[in-house]
Amino acid sequence: MSDAELLARRFEEHRAHLRAVGYRMLGSLGEAEDAVQETWLRLDRSDVSDVRNLGGWLTTVVGRVCLDMLRARATRREHPLEAPDGQVRLPDPVVSGPHGVDPEQEMLVADDVGIALMIVLDTLAPAERLAFVLHDLFAVPFEEIATVLGRTAASTRQLAGRARRRVEKAAPAPDTDPARRREVVDAFLTASRGGDFDALLAVLDPDVVARSDGGGLRPSLLRQGAADVASQAITFARFAQAGLPVLVNGSPGVVAVDAGRAVSVMAFTVRGGRITALDILTDPERLAGIDPGALHDGVPHDG
Repeated sequence: MSDAELLARRFEEHRAHLRAVGYRMLGSLGEAEDAVQETWLRLDRSDVSDVRNLGGWLTTVVGRVCLDMLRARATRREHPLEAPDGQVRLPDPVVSGPHGVDPEQEMLVADDVGIALMIVLDTLAPAERLAFVLHDLFAVPFEEIATVLGRTAASTRQLAGRARRRVEKAAPAPDTDPARRREVVDAFLTASRGGDFDALLAVLDPDVVARSDGGGLRPSLLRQGAADVASQAITFARFAQAGLPVLVNGSPGVVAVDAGRAVSVMAFTVRGGRITALDILTDPERLAGIDPGALHDGVPHDG
C-alpha cells in the first residue's frame, strides 16, 4: 500500500467523527460534509509525518474550517435561526427509523444532540461555538483550541464557560425515558387530530415554543405559549394525519407523508413530561432526501 493510500485509509477512520464535529459546528449536514472534504484536502497537502495524534490534528483542522465558514456567514449577515426576511431557519434534522439510529449516524446524535441544543448552538458567536463544541462535546484541550482562535488558553476557557451557561439556560437536559417521551408525543398527535384544545394544553409546557421552517417557498412560523401553540391544532393535525413515527436526532418525532413523499419532519423536546419545544421542517428541498418507505422499514436517513 502506498503512503497516499495509507493516509486516505487513516483519514476514513476519522470521517464519522469529523462529520459529527462539523454538524455540531454548522447545523447543516451538507456543509458538514463540505468541511470534512476541505479537511481532507488540507491533510493531503500537509506533512503529518511528525503528528502523533492524527485524530486530534484532524479535529482541530475541521474546527478551523468550520470557524471560517461560520465567520463567512456572519459577514453575509446570515442569522441561522431567523433571517432578515423573517424566515425561521432550523438546523438539519437527523431522521431515523423508529427502532434505532444507524451506526453511521450514531456520532451525529450522540450526547443528546437534539434539535433544541442545535438551535442554541446556532445563537452562539463563532468563537464561542468552537470553544464549547470542541471542549465540552469532544474533550479537546483548551490549549489546542486556543491555537485555532488565536487566543490564550485562559481566554478560550472563558469563551467556553460563557457558551456553556447559555446552553444550560436555553436548552436544559430533556427527559431521558424514550418510552415516556413517545407517550407524550403520541398524546399531542391524538389531541391535534381530534382538535382537542384542552388536551393539547395538558401536554404542552406553558412556555412552549413552536418553530416551523418552510425554506424559501413556504411561510415560517414562530409562536410561544401553550394557548397560542394549541390554537394551531388544525395546522398540526394536517401534518399529523399521515404521521410516521421516527426518531429525530435520536428522540421521538414524526414524519408526515403525502403521496409517498415526506412533507414535514416534526421534532419534539420533552421535559418534565410536557412538550417544551416543537420544531417543524417543511422545506421541500431539505425533505427531498427522506424516503418514507425506508424509514417505515426502520432504515435511518439524514434530513
